[in-house]
Amino acid sequence: MLATVDRSNTLVDLPTVRRRRARAAAAPASAAAPVSPVSPASTADVLRVVADPRTPTYVTVFANGRRRYSYWRPIDPATGSGGCYAALPTAECDELQASGRITLGEPVVDPNRTTYRVRTAARVPQAPARPAVAPERRRVA
Repeated sequence: MLATVDRSNTLVDLPTVRRRRARAAAAPASAAAPVSPVSPASTADVLRVVADPRTPTYVTVFANGRRRYSYWRPIDPATGSGGCYAALPTAECDELQASGRITLGEPVVDPNRTTYRVRTAARVPQAPARPAVAPERRRVA
């Protein structure tokens, strides 16, 4: 407000506080469809972020056992947003690690936390269902 004292003709649009809806006005919990804690779409999004080499992804394990997966969000020139760390859903990341689709790198240990680099697991080429065999050629003499 002090910045606008000398400028009486300039109006400043300040952000307003968002009000939460009352609990009674909210829809009852039983009416909502049951939501699975891990959806395939969100798991695919997490795997896409981890696989992108432009977004370094880390997991921080704190001394109390809490895990936090995060990645560096680069600046988007179109919107100007980004340039900060963003969190990933822990449940999806833990599921990907348990299934072997992501791996943890070497630890960086601090007194209160340990940080690991998260990468996608190296894909093992699968053998084809039927081996491709060329048909035998018979020589006619």
